[in-house]
Amino acid sequence: MSAPVPDAYVLGVDSGGSGLRLALRTVDGDRPALMSVCAEPVRTGADGIDAAHLLEQLLPAVRELLERVGQGTVAAAAIGAAGMATLGGQLREQLPPALAQALGVRRLALAADAVTAYAGALGQRPGAVVAGGTGMIALGTDLTAWRRADGWGHLLGDSGGGAWIGRAGLDAAMRAHDGRRGGSAALLARAEAAFGPPTGIPGLLYPRTDRPALLASFAPEVGACAVEDDVAARILREAASHIAEAAAAVCPAAEGPRSDGLEVALTGGLFRMGEPLLGPLHHELAEQVPQARVVPAAGDPLHGALEIARALAVPGEGPRLPPHPTLLFVPGGT
Repeated sequence: MSAPVPDAYVLGVDSGGSGLRLALRTVDGDRPALMSVCAEPVRTGADGIDAAHLLEQLLPAVRELLERVGQGTVAAAAIGAAGMATLGGQLREQLPPALAQALGVRRLALAADAVTAYAGALGQRPGAVVAGGTGMIALGTDLTAWRRADGWGHLLGDSGGGAWIGRAGLDAAMRAHDGRRGGSAALLARAEAAFGPPTGIPGLLYPRTDRPALLASFAPEVGACAVEDDVAARILREAASHIAEAAAAVCPAAEGPRSDGLEVALTGGLFRMGEPLLGPLHHELAEQVPQARVVPAAGDPLHGALEIARALAVPGEGPRLPPHPTLLFVPGGT
């Protein structure tokens, strides 16, 4: 009697500032995905994202998931990582042979987290996705090439993102403390409650290596004030304008007289702020990207990684999203 044939699975990985998430799902998707979380973020050093540290966490977690399913092979994998586009050289060099040797993975995609966010939100359709959290990046494609706007970090951009909103809110708080124009007493009160005396905020903020996250932690306070505070509401209107500008910069041109098929999706924790931000943002998107309609994100970046892996695993299919040397790297692909 012949041995049973192991089931084929696809592996999706999402590596970010809060750690490593991974999921294993059958190629045909007939069973729910099994998930695992490694809470330690992958280290980044002088040579970029540390491939050895990623593998040190990833391989035991994948093997544990495979043990849970009993018998199976990984037909394809997609790994999305924050910083992949600019800091992913080590990953692109070391992961393909390491995963082939350790897990037998022959079909692999290495993607920027913005690409897995895109795939999670819109699948493999043309359109644009705005990913907003501590930072802010917009990515669009007509399925022949990628267009990117912002995502340049809190010193050079990320305009409208959480750190940008939080910094603007703290600026308004400090203005109120000084008695300068543009200050907000409401934001000053919230800053004092969150961080202590205003004169101590610079000493708290500037030495921190996680300044963007600390700034972004104040963004919800700006949102909470916006209903009754004109300064906070103005900050969110400006943030909405910046976010819509980025979406407009990457959105593919509408083809033909109808644009019903062109979509813009919003994904990321920033948009959980709700109506104080989403109200002005929908207005700005209607003004700046009239050729598109705003749709809810279908899934998150981990779902996007699974979607890319599934497309890799299906013979003769492959991802419809365009390959790119740093945004969506498929070893051996065109």
